[in-house]
Amino acid sequence: MTQSLHPAAAVGFATAAKLYQDVRPSYPPTIQTWLQQHLKLNSNSHILDLGSGTGKFIPHLQTISSHIIAADPVAAMLEQLQQQFPDIHTIQTLSESLPFQPEQFDAVTCAQSFHWFANTSALQEIHRVLKPNAALGLIWNQRDENVPWVKALADVIQTLEGDTPRFHSGHWKKVFEDQTLFAMVDQQVLQHQHIGTVQQVVSKRLLSTSFIAALAKEQQQQLKQQFEQIVFEHTGLTADQEICFPYQTFAYYFQKLP
Repeated sequence: MTQSLHPAAAVGFATAAKLYQDVRPSYPPTIQTWLQQHLKLNSNSHILDLGSGTGKFIPHLQTISSHIIAADPVAAMLEQLQQQFPDIHTIQTLSESLPFQPEQFDAVTCAQSFHWFANTSALQEIHRVLKPNAALGLIWNQRDENVPWVKALADVIQTLEGDTPRFHSGHWKKVFEDQTLFAMVDQQVLQHQHIGTVQQVVSKRLLSTSFIAALAKEQQQQLKQQFEQIVFEHTGLTADQEICFPYQTFAYYFQKLP
């Protein structure tokens, strides 16, 4: 997160941590191959999952290594993570002041999080705690707006985001300009889908969005109805019927420079 922790994150994630855990999608199974082949992770790798939230990315790391530390600034998110993964060591911290030794980790992963702390101080800290030539992996699930009903939902959401940091804005990339800490080695786009009822994987999932979760409950309920109406108008599916929500998973591999 940013140094002052953006209000949308501080309020939204603190109040909707359980909802986040319940309704957010996981990541495609192919991400594990990417972690092993591109980030070169193995059973001996020491990994810091930074901005770990409720631990949605942890299962993919656990299939590779048991040496995992999860870090996040929001206590409520880490509480959910600890319930799901009691064996994972968690630390509540900001990304700009990581309480770790220099060159402690073989990789840092940031799943659905780096846009919150895409600043020079955080990048310097990530560089400090990584071993020489080690990997920084940035991963995001993004709704596939090539599908008309998904695009219609995105148009509504965009009117609400204000100055909230977002992956799709591309502002997070600016921190990698004119710097000598990391070089991008690889970028992959993986296909993914989240299957469940319209209420579970569409309307409630969208309510877990930070700046929406920070809204008043009455306004959230109005948005929930609006989201479900959009889906019905495009697909004929009601809230309790099953739907496939299409995603694209963006995975970026940066390597630490000397």
